[in-house]
Amino acid sequence: MHKRSYIYILASRRNGTLYVGVTNNLIKRVQEHKEKTIKGFTEKYNVDKLVYYEVYGNIAMAIHREKCIKKWRRKWKLNLIEKDNPYWNDLFDELIKNI
Repeated sequence: MHKRSYIYILASRRNGTLYVGVTNNLIKRVQEHKEKTIKGFTEKYNVDKLVYYEVYGNIAMAIHREKCIKKWRRKWKLNLIEKDNPYWNDLFDELIKNI
């Protein structure tokens, strides 16, 4: 059985600073960003709103997708977010409710 893996995009605010990441525990990872326990880019720029994520059946596929998205132009990332989340809602609370 494969463990679920995720790619995710965090934002500081609508059209703000973006961060693309990969994890096998989305709730824990986003909570770490929100609590600023992860030092570095997301802490420095207050990037802690989960605005987009995708679920994968294995980590290799998720890592490949993350690398692709990181290479994208900013406009493409904004379009990806706004396709499913046009108001840039923080999806974290919704994610927790669906456990």
